[in-house]
Amino acid sequence: MSVMEIVPDQGEWRGGFEERVLASYRAAGCSEPLARGLLERTVENIDGWTVATDGCEWIAVEVTQDNGTTVGRIHDLTAPEGRVWAERWCAEQGARRVEVRLTGGAGGFADYPVRQQIRMRAAAERPRLPTGLTVRPLKEEEYPAWYAGEEAGYIKDIVRAGALTAEQAQKKSDRDFARYLPEGYRTPGHAFYAMEADGQVVGTGWVKHAFLPGVTFGFSLEVYEQHRGKGYGRAAMAVGEWAARHGGDEAMMFNVFGGNEVAMSLYDSTGYTVLDEYRSINLQAL
Repeated sequence: MSVMEIVPDQGEWRGGFEERVLASYRAAGCSEPLARGLLERTVENIDGWTVATDGCEWIAVEVTQDNGTTVGRIHDLTAPEGRVWAERWCAEQGARRVEVRLTGGAGGFADYPVRQQIRMRAAAERPRLPTGLTVRPLKEEEYPAWYAGEEAGYIKDIVRAGALTAEQAQKKSDRDFARYLPEGYRTPGHAFYAMEADGQVVGTGWVKHAFLPGVTFGFSLEVYEQHRGKGYGRAAMAVGEWAARHGGDEAMMFNVFGGNEVAMSLYDSTGYTVLDEYRSINLQAL
């Protein structure tokens, strides 16, 4: 790669970048409205990115604050050898960690640990719940205990993914729950479910309908630990699809944190495509 130079105007680069992003979502099976909705999220803060080129290849990077840590983000890299330049630029701006969003595999970032995946699949037209499993709305009096359990599990998942400390994970959890559930149990557009079998609650679900065009987002489809190993994990996936159709959507989307290989294996076997994969590495580890 030749010498990279930062460009003052994103115009020449941006059109090609957006087309590459759209192509990756289309290839993953997204409808055109959904692909464009995902693109809007991807480019939300694009004006603050730094773009560099050697006349042939492009690199787009950003440095930002994340839970009190200066973090570099590689948003676009059209040639693998540009990674060295991107990492060096981030380090020069004071970044202690570098993150990258990927579609279609790890590519040149296989040595970056997986921190998070966004997965999706089309819901069956008439999802059927497994025999013996019923679903009901979570009662409002059950919400406080459910919330406490969800928050604890969320923090545990973030820490296991390896990017944040327990203290940072707590702060992120507080912000995220305040953002998505500002009115708690009565937050519009959100639905909470309890899954029951043999008269016992074996798990819960929390979804947001119309999260993106035609998509329900599953914030949580949780099977309680004492009931795992009984096939309820796959049942929870069916509940998610049922909830998506029940809310008028056509697809189910959710997040899985890195380090949760059991869940990732389940999602692979049930046909949930990886739309976005987020990887990161500490700069001192390079």
